Amino acid sequence: MKSLFNLSELDSVAKNLIYSLSTKIIRIDGIMGSGKTTLISSACKHLNIQDEISSPTFSIVNTYSSPKGPVYHFDFYRLKNSNEVYDFGLEDYLDSGHFCFLEWAEKITPHLPEDYDHFNLEVISNDLRKLTKN
Repeated sequence: MKSLFNLSELDSVAKNLIYSLSTKIIRIDGIMGSGKTTLISSACKHLNIQDEISSPTFSIVNTYSSPKGPVYHFDFYRLKNSNEVYDFGLEDYLDSGHFCFLEWAEKITPHLPEDYDHFNLEVISNDLRKLTKN
């Protein structure tokens, strides 16, 4: 997987990300504005999702339809306490066997499963990003 990329290469990077996964739980860390939602949106296209992909900042989770079942997209930015995940049944989503994309997952670290794919998206410049697998 290419770690340093121009934004014009995002689609290729997202495709490679999907093919590099060892699980269906994908944590993507990065500062606000680094492109986490944009990367997830592009990855969802490679899962044949036709729905409009948007940040679930206010809803915490968005569900998208794919030919292989639902895909869940979480944004934990607004959580004030990690135990709020019990309010919407996070464990059920993570145990579903379906793709789960997680943004701001550092806010819920105690509730994450042992096994998941973890990436960091870093801003190098306006048009340059670095994606590393942790």
